[in-house]
Amino acid sequence: MTVGARGAAPRQRRDARRNRELLLEAAHEVFTEQGLDAPLDVIARRAGVGNATLYRHFPARGDLVDAVFRDSLTGTMEAGERARSATDAWAGLTGYLDAVFAALAADRGSNDLMTTRLRGVDSLEAVHEHNRATVDALLVRCRDEGTVRADVTTEDVLFGLAALGRAVPALTAATAPDAWRRPLALFLAGLRAAPTAPPLPAPALTAAELAGVLGELGPHRTRPGDRDSGA
Repeated sequence: MTVGARGAAPRQRRDARRNRELLLEAAHEVFTEQGLDAPLDVIARRAGVGNATLYRHFPARGDLVDAVFRDSLTGTMEAGERARSATDAWAGLTGYLDAVFAALAADRGSNDLMTTRLRGVDSLEAVHEHNRATVDALLVRCRDEGTVRADVTTEDVLFGLAALGRAVPALTAATAPDAWRRPLALFLAGLRAAPTAPPLPAPALTAAELAGVLGELGPHRTRPGDRDSGA
């Protein structure tokens, strides 16, 4: 190998790292603005690279989404751990959901992740499972403490949160950044135990039915040019 060739390899690696950083920065901007079904060629153009470079670093949409949002997903799990350790279960539940909805309002990409089902994102399924376990554990404690109505299920709460969460970007865009607090407060008020509350009509969703509903909520459809994106 010549000296020139040896010098070229480190530069290629630096260029590759820089291209990856540019793609991640551009993807976060575009996903935040447009959601996770944003065209990948828009991300490549904003990063100043070609589509081939994007696919070389991130062969599928899920790979790119995972790289962009892994840290924020970890933050959601940490918020869940703090909520589970709260002395007062109702305070833990409301504080956790407040933190989750603040993230949903700030970032359309995070909103898509938390309120729908997107295949091919390695870190996402663990977050969904952790979110479910957090809500379930807190509901059990709330029922034991008499602060939540006895016929509310985990699926009821997760469906309500997903449906409300999907509306958050439109709500904040049309009104104010914290406008989501009012409908969330109304939703939470509906969970509270009350002696005069009538029983809920119809059976609750099963876990499998909820997964199907969340899959239909999302905007995720494979776009022309996406490579096995699972989105």
